[in-house]
Amino acid sequence: MPRAVQPVLALLLAVILFMAGSGPLGTVVSVRLEQAQASTLVIGLVMAANFLGLTLGALFAFHVVTRVGHVRAFAAFAAVMAAATLAYPLVVDESLWAVYRLTQGFCAAGLFVCIESWLNDSATPENRGTILAIYMTCLYFAQGGGQFVLTVPDETGYLIFTLIAIVMILAVVPVAMTPRAPPMIPNVSSLSFKRLWIASPLGIFGCVSSGLILGSVYGLAPVYASGLGFDLSDTATFMSAIIFGGVLLQWPLGRLSDIYDRRLVIVGTMIAGAVVSFLMLPLPALGFPVLLVVAALFGGIGFAIYPLCVAHTNDHLEREERVGASGGLVLTYSAGATVGPPVAAAVMSAVGPSGLFVFSGVIGVVSIGFAAWRLKARPPVPADQQMKFQTLPRTTPVAAPLDPRGEEIVETVPTVSHGYAAETLEAVEAHAAQAAEAELREIQGEFDFGEAEAEAEGAGEDGAESPAAEAGDAAADEAGDAPAEGAREEERAGA
Repeated sequence: MPRAVQPVLALLLAVILFMAGSGPLGTVVSVRLEQAQASTLVIGLVMAANFLGLTLGALFAFHVVTRVGHVRAFAAFAAVMAAATLAYPLVVDESLWAVYRLTQGFCAAGLFVCIESWLNDSATPENRGTILAIYMTCLYFAQGGGQFVLTVPDETGYLIFTLIAIVMILAVVPVAMTPRAPPMIPNVSSLSFKRLWIASPLGIFGCVSSGLILGSVYGLAPVYASGLGFDLSDTATFMSAIIFGGVLLQWPLGRLSDIYDRRLVIVGTMIAGAVVSFLMLPLPALGFPVLLVVAALFGGIGFAIYPLCVAHTNDHLEREERVGASGGLVLTYSAGATVGPPVAAAVMSAVGPSGLFVFSGVIGVVSIGFAAWRLKARPPVPADQQMKFQTLPRTTPVAAPLDPRGEEIVETVPTVSHGYAAETLEAVEAHAAQAAEAELREIQGEFDFGEAEAEAEGAGEDGAESPAAEAGDAAADEAGDAPAEGAREEERAGA
């Protein structure tokens, strides 16, 4: 384990626990709604509520953190998420579940703000890339591995939700027990949509396309699997294959884009995505193992589009704009992920479960056409002038400063923890100043007393006796007169 990661091990453990719980939650909700005979369109709307909450949380959740501090905010967000998770099986109501998903999306964004600002605080220009890579590995592998909670037998319908809630709330423990001081939140001012569009229309379009496809897959792939007759164990394996495949193919495609014209790699990835989407239509007939392999390939291609488009956008920006651009592109992706599930659900309602991949294939074809137009509209950036590819999370803009390609100096926003620490420091300094002043006065008093004695001695030498000295001399005179008087009386008696 690199030394750079040791200070953030507690945070990474919190990430693993949080994603192991929240990752499969969307799958469980989608499957349970389908089992409750909810329409595909309704399921799509409920799942879209989560991404809407995530978008709102990315914009506003940091206000909660700045008011109460990181640890309290993290505990509050995790507690609300766990409570909402336990509320699902109480009443199966689509409207209520949409509210739960919206709330949990907002809280998830707040948790990411806490975690990612802490990671940013620990990152340096030398270890930023390492921390980001390990963070993303923990993120996706916990999300993929958590899917297998669906394999737990649950006759009552409560057990899986309870297990997810337990894992979520356990994520608070490493954060609450960490001895690290709370960090400041990076003040990431996202670039305007207009500036991003001028810099890279293809980057914007690609991020929206990635959101449309991945938002739909996260929300409706369980419905697709259920429609094909898969049990919960097969559904969990199918979802895990998509997520794990997404992790494995990003780096090879990214490195390829560093060598050649990045736009050609983006176009090639979009073509491959469209082809694989349409291949998914007849694949169920070939057996489950073949479907898993192609699903992993689909995930790898779909997950790579977003970081490739971010890298392409960075090729056309100044260094100081890159952090803001990454924050803006996260919100662009989130907007696409919010719109995608309802639209894909409408297609699935019309053509059946395979409509999910019909939708992703059509989005791929449209993206290919747009990218081909951009190839003619602008000359390529020379390969030696392109920014290096970097895989990135699609969580909140707070993660943007972790990108090693961005500006190293980012303004920060102090939280209530820092205000309390500042007030405490001021109080300690004031108390220390008062103690020093009292000690100085005591020392000064000793000096004054010594000077008084010296003045008294000096006065005696000058003949001006003090009252005490005069009293002492009078007593001495009386004592001296008494023996003399007794001696004279003895002389008279002897005579």
